[in-house]
Amino acid sequence: MTARARSRARIGTCLLVMVAAGALTTGAALPSAPADAGAPPLERSPFTGTRADQGPVLAVKFDNARMARPHTGLAQADIVYVEKVEGGMSRLMGVYSSRLPEAVGPVRSARESDVELLRQFGRPALAYSGVRSSLHKMLKRSPLYVRPHDRVPSAYFRDGNRPAPHDLFVRPQAVLRSAPRADHPTDIGFRFGPAPEGGTPASVRTVRYASASHTFSWSPQEQRWLASFDGAPARSTSGARLGARTIVIQHVDMPPSRYKDVNGAATPYIKTVGSGRATVLRGGKAYQTHWKRSSPEGGTSFTLSNGRRMPFAPGQVWMVFADR
Repeated sequence: MTARARSRARIGTCLLVMVAAGALTTGAALPSAPADAGAPPLERSPFTGTRADQGPVLAVKFDNARMARPHTGLAQADIVYVEKVEGGMSRLMGVYSSRLPEAVGPVRSARESDVELLRQFGRPALAYSGVRSSLHKMLKRSPLYVRPHDRVPSAYFRDGNRPAPHDLFVRPQAVLRSAPRADHPTDIGFRFGPAPEGGTPASVRTVRYASASHTFSWSPQEQRWLASFDGAPARSTSGARLGARTIVIQHVDMPPSRYKDVNGAATPYIKTVGSGRATVLRGGKAYQTHWKRSSPEGGTSFTLSNGRRMPFAPGQVWMVFADR
C-alpha cells in the first residue's frame, strides 16, 4: 500500500469514528440491517398448506344452534369440523395453530368421539363449556389437555348481548397459557397442491342431518365455497361470509354412543378411524376419493381412484361428517 493510500485509509477510519461518536451524542440512529435479515422462513402448515407461524394446537367446540349464530373467530381456524350431535343437530369444532383470534365462540360442550378425532393432533388443548359428569371423567382421563370453562374460568367470558346458553366465549391465548405443553402441528394426512385432472363440475353440495343442513355453494368470484346453515348464509360477527377453498364430505359411521343428553337422547359416536368414501370439493369440482385412518394416533389419507393422494387447495379446510 502506498503512503497516499495509507493516509486515505486513516482518514476514512477517523471519519467513521467521528460519525459514530456524533450519533451517540445526538441520539441519531446508526444504519442497521433490515429487521428480518437472517430470520428463518415461516414453516408451511400441515393443516392449511400455507406459510405461517406454527403455535400449539387448540381445538374449540362451537355451538351451531340458530340462536348461536353468527360465530366469532371461526374464520381464523385452520380446520373446521362439522359434527352431528343429539337430535340430528350439529356442532362445529375449530382447530387453531396459525392464527389465534382474541375471542372465539359461542362455546358449547364436547363429545366422546372428539377424543378419537383429536388424537391425530397428538396432545392438543381442547376448550369447551362442559359435559355431563360421566363424560367429564372420560375426557379428564384422555391424553388431551382438556380446558373446560369450570377448569380455567378466567379464560372464558359471557356476552351479555346473547341469550344463554349461547353466550359463552373463550380467549384462546388464555387457554393455551394453561396448557404450555400442548403439541405443535404435525402431519395429519392432508396434502396440498394444484388441482388434479378429472373431477365433476359442481356448483352446490348439501349435507343434511335430521335437524340441520349444511350447504356449500361455489363462488367463481371469490374462488371458494360459501357456507350456509339451515338455508341461511353462514357469517362471522364481522358480517363476512364463512367458507373455504376446500370442503371435504367424509362419510362415516355414527352409531349411538353410551352417553345421552339431559333429555335422554343418545349422542352419536363419529367413527373417524377406519375407511370409506369422501367427496372433496375444490375449484368448482367434486372429486370422489377414498379416506383411510388406521389408528387414533394416525392421520387421515384421501386417495383418488388412480392411487394418488388428493391435493387440497391451500387455505382453511372444512371437514363435514356425513352418514355412510
